[in-house]
Amino acid sequence: MEKIELNPIAFVSNDRDHLRDDDWGEVVSEVRLRDDLSRELFKGLETFSHVEIVFVFHQIPADKNVPDSRHPRNNQDWPKLGLLAQRSSYHPNPIGLSTAKILDIEGSVLKVQGLDAVNGSPILDIKPVYREFLPEDTIQPQWVSELLKNYWKKSSKP
Repeated sequence: MEKIELNPIAFVSNDRDHLRDDDWGEVVSEVRLRDDLSRELFKGLETFSHVEIVFVFHQIPADKNVPDSRHPRNNQDWPKLGLLAQRSSYHPNPIGLSTAKILDIEGSVLKVQGLDAVNGSPILDIKPVYREFLPEDTIQPQWVSELLKNYWKKSSKP
């Protein structure tokens, strides 16, 4: 298999220093472009409300054990599924994808809300959200709604 080498274009700066399952909705992050990249990359992005951000789960050990299947969040009440049927950080490649609300752009810093990446996460790409790219007829099993009921909301967990 051929290896692919990617370089981060930016890094996340926020107050979340470790992965947590819930409470991402109010998290405000700054996405800072590398010093050698032009702020012109952000030109026009201010006309959009949201971006999709592709990032690396950089805190996941390179030698992690990636199961073929598991119960989401190891909850036996939910079905045992193949890992590719789950949005987990423990995929064969630790890549995250998140849709975040644009709050501000100042120079080479994009400020967003709801990005579920921790402080220091390398950003591989940023794309504006186009309504026409979102399917109108998305279907998902009920357990997903139960699993994510507090993902974006502030809960009482520390």
